[in-house]
Amino acid sequence: IESTIKTHDLSDQIKAATKENHFRAENTQLMLSYQKGQITLQQYKVLLFSLYEIYKALEEELDRNSSHPAVAPIYFPQELARLELLESDLEYFFGQDWEKRVIVPAATQRYKQRLRKIGQENPELLVAHAYTRYLGDLSGGQVLGKITQKSLGLSSKEGLSFFSFPGVSSPNRFKQLYRSRMNSVELTEEEKAAVLEEAVEAFELNIQVFDDLQKMLSIATETDQSRSDVGAARFTASPVLQLAVGLCVALATVGAAMYGM
Repeated sequence: IESTIKTHDLSDQIKAATKENHFRAENTQLMLSYQKGQITLQQYKVLLFSLYEIYKALEEELDRNSSHPAVAPIYFPQELARLELLESDLEYFFGQDWEKRVIVPAATQRYKQRLRKIGQENPELLVAHAYTRYLGDLSGGQVLGKITQKSLGLSSKEGLSFFSFPGVSSPNRFKQLYRSRMNSVELTEEEKAAVLEEAVEAFELNIQVFDDLQKMLSIATETDQSRSDVGAARFTASPVLQLAVGLCVALATVGAAMYGM
């Protein structure tokens, strides 16, 4: 059995190792709602905040470790970088002082901290997060971009830059190249096992966000219902609901797209 596993490509191993985690992440009620086009402008704006924080950590750590032997083969900043595109989207919706308005929940902070930690201590584990994020975005970006544009009633693609990959002419061919590069990374068996565990951890971090925010959503809803005779209660709950739903969608985006790769 061990010799059989060794012949498998790392990309195939990650897909197999995260199959169950992906299923749980993809089939949340909120992800299915997103696919049906049930997302508001406020939710999408908060989604961008969360994605910004996560990609800022991921891409800064990839940049810092770009010469690391495990990172160098899968380092494609010109083709894949999302940070500047997210900044453009945030400026479109919030203006030039958008950075003062960034708000994310604790679960997103935990994911960001995990990326910083492995970037400092175990850069080879960034391979798992980069693969999960970027290939998921490439697989689902165009479809999700169209869903978002239609749901929000946007007349142009301004504010939707995150979903576009101007440096990639053929997503399918690029994904093949990326998987080939990743499969060429030389890892010890111990390091490869750690990368597989980290890929599972990436999904678990996503699911933690779902759980965290669904609890927020439940508490806010209960509060709203128990004080339904007070108009102010409903007004207070609304931003919490928007925050919860928006950020669940943010982390679900990649999970839904990943296995279209």
